[in-house]
Amino acid sequence: MTNNQDKLPEVRKTTIFNAPIEKVWEAVSTSEGIAGWFMPNDFEPKVGHEFTIHSPFEKSPCKVLEVNPPNGLSFSWGVFGWEISFELKDLDGKTEFTLVHSGWGAPNDIVGPAGETFTVVRDRMSKGWDSIVSDRLRKVVEE
Repeated sequence: MTNNQDKLPEVRKTTIFNAPIEKVWEAVSTSEGIAGWFMPNDFEPKVGHEFTIHSPFEKSPCKVLEVNPPNGLSFSWGVFGWEISFELKDLDGKTEFTLVHSGWGAPNDIVGPAGETFTVVRDRMSKGWDSIVSDRLRKVVEE
């Protein structure tokens, strides 16, 4: 068993959207909104709601952990202990948005059917979050 010092750090992506917090909240707190920039899902903004994210690779079981409109929400994602959080902050008509992907294991622990390490998976997902947040979510909320 590993201790917390052996775990990889969370992935954190913060950006400013030229959109009101209500519009960003709608995009990150509804099934239709999330599908528009991330992946198909059956999300509902209710603590304890179990839902599925349909990635190109698998159907991932998820569970809503926190809902705090319009400032944030979090959910567990998949079977590896991941947690995704969306943090929103009103900036006079603009919105500071932070995505946090936490719950990483030890760097060399093997994860998933591809048999890759947490380090490889985390690096790949961190790069993916860059385009998902900065490009895809931005396009949805700034339209």
